[in-house]
Amino acid sequence: MDTVKYLLPDVDLPANWYNLAADLSGPLPPVLHPGTGEPIGPEDLAPLFPMALIEQEVSTERWIPIPEEVRQILLQWRCTPLYRARRLEKALNTPAKIYYKYEGVSPSGSHKPNTAVAQAYYNREAGIKKITTETGAGQWGSSLALACQMFDLECLVYMVKVSFNQKPYRRAFMETFGATCIPSPSDTTAAGKAILEKDPDCTGSLGIAISEAVEVAAQNADTSYCLGSVLNHVLLHQTVIGQECLAQLEMAGDYPDVIVGCTGGGSNFAGIAFPFIGRKLRGERDVRVVAVEPSACPTLTKGRYAYDFGDTAHLTPLVKMHTLGSTFVPPGFHSGGLRYHGMAPMVSHVLASGLCEARSFNQLECFAAGTQFAKAEGILPAPEATHAVVGAIREAERCREEGRAETILFNLCGHGHFDMQAYMDYNAGKLRDYDYPEGEIAMALAGLPVHGNS
Repeated sequence: MDTVKYLLPDVDLPANWYNLAADLSGPLPPVLHPGTGEPIGPEDLAPLFPMALIEQEVSTERWIPIPEEVRQILLQWRCTPLYRARRLEKALNTPAKIYYKYEGVSPSGSHKPNTAVAQAYYNREAGIKKITTETGAGQWGSSLALACQMFDLECLVYMVKVSFNQKPYRRAFMETFGATCIPSPSDTTAAGKAILEKDPDCTGSLGIAISEAVEVAAQNADTSYCLGSVLNHVLLHQTVIGQECLAQLEMAGDYPDVIVGCTGGGSNFAGIAFPFIGRKLRGERDVRVVAVEPSACPTLTKGRYAYDFGDTAHLTPLVKMHTLGSTFVPPGFHSGGLRYHGMAPMVSHVLASGLCEARSFNQLECFAAGTQFAKAEGILPAPEATHAVVGAIREAERCREEGRAETILFNLCGHGHFDMQAYMDYNAGKLRDYDYPEGEIAMALAGLPVHGNS
């Protein structure tokens, strides 16, 4: 009798990052200068990023080598496990096969160190002494605090205020690794002060926190800014996830019919999906890809594909992306990492090109799926990851209804060990669903910049 396998074999860590830009039919819409409306050059980004990351941001090379020092750190937890969710399959009574890539085994409990380590490395090589950033739920801030400690860099994190209050253990994690964590909006920057003058009780947003972090970096020559999602080089660093999946599934003799990923800014979705989409674009193997987001912040499903600022104070260049408007402040739901007003330009382009589809789910449905998954598989997902879980479950239910034995792959991008208050509130019936704030988003979209949208 064959042994029932749940854990698929380990594979070697990839030697290169995969760049989807190399396989797209044409270039992405250019990044524009907010003042002139003209495409920006590397010198415009130099106050914020080291040149090595700027070069990755605009690269069209398919394979970009991972520095050996970065690989040696990633090897502490990579290759991450790929599991066959047999118990979940049985609970759902589905003919589908469900696989999940588990990124919760990293030191900070999520996929975010894949890019945090790389960004910290390149900043140290450029002579930078301090890094500023924003964080929502805290997974990115935790990962960058860890990476900065590894490379002897000072780390300043502006954490969205509602998450700062909801997730004290994430804040404690950052501080343990030497980072300074400030609730945003704050009175430490001009951008934060301006927000607080208008709304002293503002719960914050990633757009506001980005404004504060960018402001500090732009004013100090020894300081750079790091972003945990959205930008091309960030998505690039995450492709180790999908490349490992390709190798692991090949060893298992399987290949996904459907890939599901949760989307906030787009990094973990890109990490698992882009290597497979690249294969599709090269005519090697077809796959259906589903991006899942919260109904209360529905960037892909309700947003406009337009040029917009990446931050609330309009300190950043203009990028074409699915956006709800840079001034939109989403409600304070628990999936703090999925509250960004915009989507990664590369992910937005993929959706606009018909290479993926998008769905949204409400908060209670996501927590119900996360709880169901935990009971079946023994891993408690982070609130952000429950969006991928519910997306995968709905696909498996569709397979049951249609009698289709498809293979489903999703990215379980982090564990929920620091998010127990959210699960406590869910179990106590204290969480509620938030309606899509059409009026607020309409006002935010009314303020879209003229450049690129006229």
